[in-house]
Amino acid sequence: MPRGDGRLSHDLDPQRPGPQDACGVFGVWAPGEEVANLTYFGLYALQHRGQEAAGIAVSDGSGVVVYKDLGLVAQVFDEPTLASLRGHVAIGHARYSTTGGSTWENAQPTIRATSAGTTIALAHNGNLVNTAELQREAAVRGLDSDGSTNDTSLVTMLLASRPDLSVEAAALEVLPQLRGAFSFVFMDESTLYAARDAHGVRPLVLGRLERGWVVASETAALDIVGASVVREVEPGELIAIDENGLRSSRFASPEPKGCLFEYVYIARPDATIAGRNVHAARVQIGRQLAKEHPVEADLVIPVPESGTPAAIGYAEESGITYGQGLMKNPYVGRTFIQPSQTLRALGVRLKLNPLRQNVRGKRLVVVDDSIVRGTTQRAIVRLLREAGALEVHVRISSPPVSWPCFYGIDFATRAELLANGLDNEGIRRSIGADSLGYVSLPGLIAATEQPKSRLCRACFDGEYPIELPAGNLIGKHVLEGVGRRVAAEAAGPTGPLVATPTHHP
Repeated sequence: MPRGDGRLSHDLDPQRPGPQDACGVFGVWAPGEEVANLTYFGLYALQHRGQEAAGIAVSDGSGVVVYKDLGLVAQVFDEPTLASLRGHVAIGHARYSTTGGSTWENAQPTIRATSAGTTIALAHNGNLVNTAELQREAAVRGLDSDGSTNDTSLVTMLLASRPDLSVEAAALEVLPQLRGAFSFVFMDESTLYAARDAHGVRPLVLGRLERGWVVASETAALDIVGASVVREVEPGELIAIDENGLRSSRFASPEPKGCLFEYVYIARPDATIAGRNVHAARVQIGRQLAKEHPVEADLVIPVPESGTPAAIGYAEESGITYGQGLMKNPYVGRTFIQPSQTLRALGVRLKLNPLRQNVRGKRLVVVDDSIVRGTTQRAIVRLLREAGALEVHVRISSPPVSWPCFYGIDFATRAELLANGLDNEGIRRSIGADSLGYVSLPGLIAATEQPKSRLCRACFDGEYPIELPAGNLIGKHVLEGVGRRVAAEAAGPTGPLVATPTHHP
């Protein structure tokens, strides 16, 4: 069990986790630098992208060592551990599970040795949609699973299954077989690699150190280690970095479809995606929201922290005073207490507390980033009314989330999505607000300054840019089911291979 750090976790409120971020990846090639420490700080900057597990792989040229565990980055690593991880190349991962459950085996980086003696470690942000197909192929070839049930281990196994090829050549053979969203950082004893799927769904950026190179999910991780931003890793590109410098190869033609939800919620406000500062985009979304859904009110307040930039924009555009109405308390027990049902019942009250003096007698505009199940907003509206608010007008800086994500964000099953079963008025009544307004999809897209054709909008409009497999052969726990079915098929004939998607908050 991870050491407690005093922070609120989904263990405390498992029924209301909200949208869960994909993962954070980091890689560094820098002889003469303390690469494990750089990776630790990079992962610390990416902690918002995954809080279930963390890991670092490092090599000094003679062998690859991986240290990983369940928990936050600061829980998993301490100074003696980092001091023992010596080398010139390292990769790291902060995980939220999108394929495979939350077990130590599914923590990353994953590691495999080839029969030729090369060791490969790999970290993944995203989610593959042809995992079951790849698993069946691996089973037919007689490749042994290492006990993990995530798509990352499967890719690592496929890369390591070609000892006759260099890792770079094996990657150029394996990567075109993968369908779905992936931003990989991986390594062998001497080389750092980075690859991004042809659609570039999840972000990946390249940075320069004085004595090396860095690759990370977001620009903020480059900033924290003192690296300058060079460019994004292009969709369909494989980068290799070693003592001979940086090499770039293409394994697929680029068809950009960057994740629109990165701009709404996932990325840090100080990140830059496709040349657009995320904070600026969110402020602009708030301005657009005020144009589309004006209301007479006395105070605009955010649901901290993710609603803050949009609330600033709403206040600027509407002329309504901006202020604080909810205080966020991040220091409420984690795993050193076993949350009781009483604590779980408190839910949002443990995270947010109203500033009664600010909200009493006021007509409020409450700005939040999204509504997934609606439980959080319902509790917030109730809190504010109990604190004396006269009216509560909820404004959401994204369109209704009506479709699940299969590319690396764990929203919920479609049945759990509030917008799937109710219209706008039904949702307003459900959360108890006086009015409810979502920003329009065109308004959100305009704020990103990206053309609609270059964005994945599937969670909002149901248009999935990467074809999904037929027969429900997809889901967070697909490999557990595939493994059982492949074993059954080996024993005798059976029906079609189907794994039903299952949601585990």
